[in-house]
Amino acid sequence: MAKKKLNKNWLHDHINDPYVKMAQKDGYRARAAYKLKEIDEVDKLIKPGQIIVDLGSTPGSWSQYVRNKLAGLEGGGIHGTIIGLDILPMDPIADVHFILGDFREQESLTQLERLLAGRKVDLVLSDMAPNLSGIAIADAARMEEIIDLAIEFSLNHMKPSGVLLAKCFNGRGYNEILGKFRSTFETVGSRKPKASRDKSSEIFLLGRSLKNFA
Repeated sequence: MAKKKLNKNWLHDHINDPYVKMAQKDGYRARAAYKLKEIDEVDKLIKPGQIIVDLGSTPGSWSQYVRNKLAGLEGGGIHGTIIGLDILPMDPIADVHFILGDFREQESLTQLERLLAGRKVDLVLSDMAPNLSGIAIADAARMEEIIDLAIEFSLNHMKPSGVLLAKCFNGRGYNEILGKFRSTFETVGSRKPKASRDKSSEIFLLGRSLKNFA
């Protein structure tokens, strides 16, 4: 009974959420687009000509926002390259290259390398999150593993001057994740956009310029 009530409350909040209404109006697939929009408007992350990778891109609202920012070529098209990766299918988005698969596996990496054609990435975006179990220690370990993957991807594919924006949770394990960012990037900051739900502990870490780049 409690679960049914919880689902009803969530549905009520979701339907009345102003960001859900804005997403429907603006054509975004999820309200998450406005989290990236808020951060980008302050930190100026997305610029014409960049190569941008969206890790865990499905359903695609972050890729949609990036595509809108890079649009502007006469006759359509974008100034830059957008690559989305996810283990879940994603409906096509104009000018976004999508790779279905696990980026740790060779098949996905081969597709990625073909699209990059020897180029390095300017901006890595990660809105990935684990399926939460409600067991704090297990959830913290899963979140840390996802952050490790985003950092490892950045080390392998990003320009020395590149930027990683990654979602995590401000709770158990957060200090360890923050420490990993600080040991990887020259400058590190945290962002909590207004579009993040008040009840949510999600926070976004922003790392700029790789340290100790050989």
